[in-house]
Amino acid sequence: MTDTRVVVAVLTYKRPDDLAAVLPLLVDQAVDVPDGFAVEVLVVDNDPAAGARQQVEAFAASVPVRYEHEAEPGIAAARNRALDRSSDARLLVYIDDDERPEPHWLRLLLETWLGHAAAGVVGPVVSTFAVEPPSFVRAGRFFDRRRLPSGTAVTVAATNNLLLDLDLVRAAGLRFDTTLGTVGGSDTLFTRGLVQAGGRMVWCDEAVVVDVVPAERTTTSWNLRRALRSGNSWSVTALRLEQGGPLQRARLVGRGAVRIGGGAARAAWGAVARSEAHRARGIRSVARGTGMVMGATGLLYREYKR
Repeated sequence: MTDTRVVVAVLTYKRPDDLAAVLPLLVDQAVDVPDGFAVEVLVVDNDPAAGARQQVEAFAASVPVRYEHEAEPGIAAARNRALDRSSDARLLVYIDDDERPEPHWLRLLLETWLGHAAAGVVGPVVSTFAVEPPSFVRAGRFFDRRRLPSGTAVTVAATNNLLLDLDLVRAAGLRFDTTLGTVGGSDTLFTRGLVQAGGRMVWCDEAVVVDVVPAERTTTSWNLRRALRSGNSWSVTALRLEQGGPLQRARLVGRGAVRIGGGAARAAWGAVARSEAHRARGIRSVARGTGMVMGATGLLYREYKR
């Protein structure tokens, strides 16, 4: 029987130090898999100048790593390049270049896929910091991410720790929307579309990757912009997925307005009660709600514009 082919795709953009750190870990993961799987590591370089080519080709001289260049700006194009270069594989696993998989990460994703026959398997991302975030960011829990019991069904996922069954992806005719390349949310739209097409995604809480957060992403201003972008891309993807008209736009505006109002009230209470947690979480809610209203009314926040 032929082994099931697995491609582990790491998407990179001008991060040579991160790439140098993650590639040896992925090569080690590639041999720590259940019987019956054959794993290849793929680097998709989204730098128009192909800046990672020499680094990857030098590393690949002694280990099985493949390099692909995607010159079109935007992570959606890089995600699609990984799809296209995995045409003869059954499974595709996405990870970012600034993440570090914990031991047995890939094995755990594959075992969960085997056990659940899932269209996708999603794992948690845990942050570690180059510098300690300011107290406002800590109080606002900006870097807290969901953790769920393994086997829990989920309806949306990012591509920073995601296994996809390509047979089911191809049957659904899914690709990442490149018009969202500078806005964000193409992974949200893709995974929600996969579930809408009848695919089942499940959580694997043991398959952890660690996100290495640089100092510039720990600031209050960066995290509030990220909250705004998150709300913006949620509305944009909801409208595209549901082919929303005026009524859907109005609902999204209403949901965003509720977040803004509730967040403002919580922030005000935090100021009165001298609670930084309430103030920070309230302001975070205002930022996300503002993004939702912007997206619902056609205003796009292009966080990834180069």
